[in-house]
Amino acid sequence: MISKLEVIVPKIILTVIIAIAAIFLYSAAQGDSAIFDETAHVVAGYTYVRHLDYRFNPEHPPLIKVLAGLPLLFKNLQFPTDKDYWTGINEQWSAGNQFLYWSGNDPNSILLWARLGPIIVTLLLILFTYLFTQELIGRWWALLPALLVSFSPIVLAHGHYVTTDAGAALGILIAIRYFLKWLHDQSRKNFIFAGIAFGIAQAIKFSSVLLVPYFLLIAAIFAIVEIIKIRSFFELRFKKFIRSLTYYIFFTAAIMAVGYLIVVYPIYSVTTWNYPIEKQVSDTKLTLQNFSIPPVANAVVQLAGYPITRPMAEYALGVLMVMQRSAGGNNAFFLGELSSHGWWYYFPLIYLMKEPLPILALIAIAAFLGVSRILGTFHNGFNKTYQKGIEFLTIRFTEFSIIVFIAIYWASSVSSPLNIGVRHILLTLPLAYIIASGSIKKWFGVQPVDVITTIWGQTINIARTVFNIWVKTIILSALVIWLVLETAIAAPYFLSYFNEAAGGRFNGFQYATDSNFDWGQDLKRLQIWVADNLNPDQKIAVDYFGGGDPRYFLGNHFEPWWSAKGSPKDDNIEWLAISINTLQGALAKPAPDFYRNPADEYRWLENPYKFTERAGTSILIYKL
Repeated sequence: MISKLEVIVPKIILTVIIAIAAIFLYSAAQGDSAIFDETAHVVAGYTYVRHLDYRFNPEHPPLIKVLAGLPLLFKNLQFPTDKDYWTGINEQWSAGNQFLYWSGNDPNSILLWARLGPIIVTLLLILFTYLFTQELIGRWWALLPALLVSFSPIVLAHGHYVTTDAGAALGILIAIRYFLKWLHDQSRKNFIFAGIAFGIAQAIKFSSVLLVPYFLLIAAIFAIVEIIKIRSFFELRFKKFIRSLTYYIFFTAAIMAVGYLIVVYPIYSVTTWNYPIEKQVSDTKLTLQNFSIPPVANAVVQLAGYPITRPMAEYALGVLMVMQRSAGGNNAFFLGELSSHGWWYYFPLIYLMKEPLPILALIAIAAFLGVSRILGTFHNGFNKTYQKGIEFLTIRFTEFSIIVFIAIYWASSVSSPLNIGVRHILLTLPLAYIIASGSIKKWFGVQPVDVITTIWGQTINIARTVFNIWVKTIILSALVIWLVLETAIAAPYFLSYFNEAAGGRFNGFQYATDSNFDWGQDLKRLQIWVADNLNPDQKIAVDYFGGGDPRYFLGNHFEPWWSAKGSPKDDNIEWLAISINTLQGALAKPAPDFYRNPADEYRWLENPYKFTERAGTSILIYKL
């Protein structure tokens, strides 16, 4: 019988873990200036909830932006709609800059309030990681993956920005959890919850579309496993399989239909309510004019012209935009090279660089143990190996399904030329932590031999007992303490975090930049440095990458700069600040098919990596 203490204590520990994560997230949200994507996302979210108009940022679903925009309704903000950006197309960047910095609003207050929604979503991610794991390995061991999520610098970095990556992790997690609950118990409640969770995932990030083939695949495998368990003649088994497969595929499709019908469609209906239908058609047509499959683009344009179908047309537009962008790639710096076509090894290596070493060690131990268990079954002959495989699929189908999703998503990511950050695989991290925790628990569960006939056997038994009770506990505790301390030391510079083997949070830019290191988060820190170090009449030349506006933060000190202008010293400016993302893009070796204008290469800057000061981690300051 479980005591009340055994129930309450894990909840208290979980509450403490979530509270610490909340402190990390809120502190980082206060200190960071707008990162590149927030310029568009914040203003889009505000216009969705204030004007019920979806003309800005259709490339991303609305849910996270809506959550960011809702708190802004309680502030008296200025957003004039008589500007060119309101009548143009894809003008969210200029609109965002105007909204944040030049409409009489307080950008720091706007950003902090807008970031509250994503922070809450990230805290929910921790909670649901715990709840999902609790169902698999128990309430005590469920604390381990919850802690890993809470202290992951990758999650903490992207969990406090108005972007979709941490939200996508929550959407995928709950969608998989509730779909698998329905597979094991096809109740009406589980059916509705599975549909809602699927819809939430689709309303957060378009990469969740991958759940469609994934759910169908898992449903088919589940049908196969059910039939394998039936001991009957082949003909009867085959008929049952066809019937079972049809049943699961049909209701899986129905679950997805429910998600689109009661979540996606209503959200898009509200956020497009005041979006003029003629403008939606015009914007859709212009956006998809170069889409690779014209009949598909034309169909979406046609759907945009009907009041009933235009919410889903806007959703479809976003999906096609993501497909178009993913196929085209993006300029990126990685391992000293600049390319727009990506690298197949980008995500495996960037993950090994960005994930803390204690987490990598835990995952390595778990993977080694898992592979050892699999290989161990091969020594028992084909029949026993087969039976073990069926037993695993029958008893541990949830773990199997999680592993399948991780494999599918990683395969999709590795094959994509869009290599702009570890954040694109963030949504698989909680799932990986769940699987790793299950494997570690099994490791702790290995018991010493029971039969003791010799002194040698007794000695071995005692040694194994000591190892199981103490050595494993020490190893796990040391890794957890290491992670907690390392994350605390890294705060608040979570975005630029690289592990010790990859240069740490100050030197990881040697390997990768963009959202891995420099997304513009340190402009307010540059503002503080300028206030502390420059006289009122001194200027600083700034080549900045990000979502902030240097003129707003630096005022008369600011002089816009770029490489082609030559040395600021020629204009009697003795200070220069450059975003690392810009600098690495100027200095890296271009890929064979990549052209970079020599005027953009900062050739006049002597020893670019020998800088005088640093604002935060991502803006280098030079005394010329």
